[in-house]
Amino acid sequence: VNFCKFTNETRNGIEEASAESRQAYLCAVNGPCAGGGYELALATDHIIMADDGATTVALPELPLLAVLPGTGGLTRLVDKRRVRRDRADVFCTLEEGIKGRRAVEWGLVDEVVPRSKLDEVIKRRAAEVAALTDRPAGARGIVLAPLARSIEGDRIDYSHVTCAIDRKRGVAEITVGAPDSPPPADARGVHALGAAFWPLGLARELDDLILHLRTNEEEIGVWVIRTVGSPETVESFDRVLLDHAADWLVREVRLYLKRVFKRLDVSSRSVFALIEPGSCFTGTLLELALAADRSYMLDGAREGDTKAAATVRLTGMNFGAYPMVNGLTRLESRFLGEPGRVDDLKGRIGQDLEAAAAGDAGLVTFTPDDIDWDDEVRIAIEERVAFSPDALTGMEASLRFGGPETLESKIFARLSAWQNWIFQRPNAVGPKGALRVYGTGERGEFDRRRV
Repeated sequence: VNFCKFTNETRNGIEEASAESRQAYLCAVNGPCAGGGYELALATDHIIMADDGATTVALPELPLLAVLPGTGGLTRLVDKRRVRRDRADVFCTLEEGIKGRRAVEWGLVDEVVPRSKLDEVIKRRAAEVAALTDRPAGARGIVLAPLARSIEGDRIDYSHVTCAIDRKRGVAEITVGAPDSPPPADARGVHALGAAFWPLGLARELDDLILHLRTNEEEIGVWVIRTVGSPETVESFDRVLLDHAADWLVREVRLYLKRVFKRLDVSSRSVFALIEPGSCFTGTLLELALAADRSYMLDGAREGDTKAAATVRLTGMNFGAYPMVNGLTRLESRFLGEPGRVDDLKGRIGQDLEAAAAGDAGLVTFTPDDIDWDDEVRIAIEERVAFSPDALTGMEASLRFGGPETLESKIFARLSAWQNWIFQRPNAVGPKGALRVYGTGERGEFDRRRV
């Protein structure tokens, strides 16, 4: 399941790079291209297939394994390539796949060429699409050195992100820190910093942590997110991301952050945000609270604490830079029933909103005071941990992506859900299930009842 989710995210990243990064992806098929291989081809912009009587494309998972092409194959077939549903039905039940002119006629590939001319056509198509990019040919890339990550016991530390795992409670306490120094003055300064540019470092560290927790900590079902640092500094970095969005490196950093927040959205964990004095849920970091299933904001200061009351602050980055898989921003998704609310909130960009104002604006879920805070947060987390993980995964995936459907939302909310269910069923994994007997020469034995 985690593998399919990761490969879905990778394929979505290819398509995002085509749409947003001015990159182009070509796929040359010169042999049998089946299952995940063809799903990878479907994520590209143009598929060229050798016409040699042997090269085929196929999605044979259903007839061979009694499962689905779970990394976007079905969805891309009909939603992206617009293959007719009856032809798609035939194609997805053919073990041997389809080749030659029929593959082009049905829309499964873009062109077929004789094997003798395949290399020539590939070079020509690559040159054609390369000429269309706006990416600077003479620009120098940046070095992405290995992350500075340490794991000691139940604690994971990066430069800007820390995570403490409480195994008894089943909770990961994640803290994201604002930068200690101001941002560079311009895009040239961003390039000079390279991987040390805080938004890029943040994206890499959060990405790594999310994947680590998803893959290695399956029983840690609740992620609690806090932030710490200066809201002003976070806002100043957001200003750089806004003012220099046309620069290729700044653009890629913004897109990386968008992908990381999407990865958080589709992770099968409950996410709570705790907004306390000293936090910096501002702009880009406010997206973490907006991505949470619930957010709790302390109303006022703690007794005996010299820190000022907690605030949240909107920036221009909350209004289009980080859309979800449904194509909407988290604010638009949050206020589906009040679309005018998003426009109203644009008028509050840069304002520090304390708990009462943030609650009235709909930006947080609950605003307990110092007397109730500890008990209310503790009970909410304990309650969450006590629920069925399976039911929570289904509920969260159903509630997080309201509004319009897109290719991405269909893959994660529909195809992945069906695939995960089918993978648990006896027709696939029972003693005589197709997955278990594949390669033995036996055929699977099926329970013929439709559910």
